[in-house]
Amino acid sequence: MEKKLNFKLVEPDQSLADFVYCFSSLQNISHQHNAVIIPNGKVDLIFSKKNDTTLTVALLGLETGPKQINHEVSNFFAVSFNPFAIEYIFNDSIADLLNSGKILESNFWDFNPDDLNDFDNFCKKITQKISDILPEKTDERKRRLFQFIFESNGEIPIKELSEKLLWSPRQINRYFNQQFGLSLKAYCKILRFQASLGHIKNGELYPQLNFTDQSHFIKEIKQLSGVSPKELHKNENDRFLQFLVYSQK
Repeated sequence: MEKKLNFKLVEPDQSLADFVYCFSSLQNISHQHNAVIIPNGKVDLIFSKKNDTTLTVALLGLETGPKQINHEVSNFFAVSFNPFAIEYIFNDSIADLLNSGKILESNFWDFNPDDLNDFDNFCKKITQKISDILPEKTDERKRRLFQFIFESNGEIPIKELSEKLLWSPRQINRYFNQQFGLSLKAYCKILRFQASLGHIKNGELYPQLNFTDQSHFIKEIKQLSGVSPKELHKNENDRFLQFLVYSQK
């Protein structure tokens, strides 16, 4: 009997809301044929294990297109970070991880294979670890930058952002390119795509956000998901895993 895909999502404590989007657990994914991950504008830290003995920890950069799931991994726990968190959590740029990732040391943050036996305990342990790492002060201008673009689903003009933050468009774009490997415009396109998924899931296959027209809408959806809005809505065999989030958020 084929095991059913099992997805769990836990939202972070309010104290971490600027930094962490969610904690998630995905089990039995190896049975999900042709599973696809589509861009969500988050940076994922993935914990997985093989044969209950070896822990693998991977940091995945931002995605700008659809990606097939690696079926060598059947179960994993993950932390989805808001990009604002990266320089404070990892003290580094992830520009070179755009559409890719890297393997971290197997004992990263003192985690071991047994920590993947209980998702609730995993969430508690990693919440404490992130809380311990975060500095007392962060760059308020960067925090507000992400607040504005998240609240607008990526539809706020860069000129308006610049005026609100007293930060030039050139400097904002330099920050995005140097830190994340893509422009602000490209990142906002991902957020608008994500905001469209809820509408598409409900069968609204026409623009609900600020797309130029229907043709522009279809083009962007295809670019980021690999399929038309109609096929995305059908989500045959639950292959687009991002829709799992909408069932639990």
